[in-house]
Amino acid sequence: MKMSRFILVGIIFGITLYKAEAVSWYRIFEMFHFQSFHMYGIIFSAVAAGVIIVQLIKKGRIKASDGNPIQINNKDLSIPRYLIGGFIFGLGWALAGVCPGPMFILLGSGVTVLIVFLSAAMFGTFLYGVLRDRLPH
Repeated sequence: MKMSRFILVGIIFGITLYKAEAVSWYRIFEMFHFQSFHMYGIIFSAVAAGVIIVQLIKKGRIKASDGNPIQINNKDLSIPRYLIGGFIFGLGWALAGVCPGPMFILLGSGVTVLIVFLSAAMFGTFLYGVLRDRLPH
């Protein structure tokens, strides 16, 4: 029952992104060809909101749903990790034509071919979990 509010927020967020055409292949195509500000506006709004929310979390003004403070740990700086991960992420995005988040939204809207890409993304995540301890830090 506790998770139902998060599922409801996710459904509302998915519907909002779908109606705003943020999951449209055509809109993404326009963005990469610098033909429209539509997607840049959505992305900029998300980044701005993220910066504000993270700062509020760090100052202790936003707490977890159970009332405990949220702690954000510093990340290890490792350029190869981010380059390789970014390359794999970008390759998957290029092959699927969609970022991982909107995959669920498009699947919910009836684009069933994304089951293949979602399965591959889930397998890749599982494989990373299995191999994580063996990868260089």
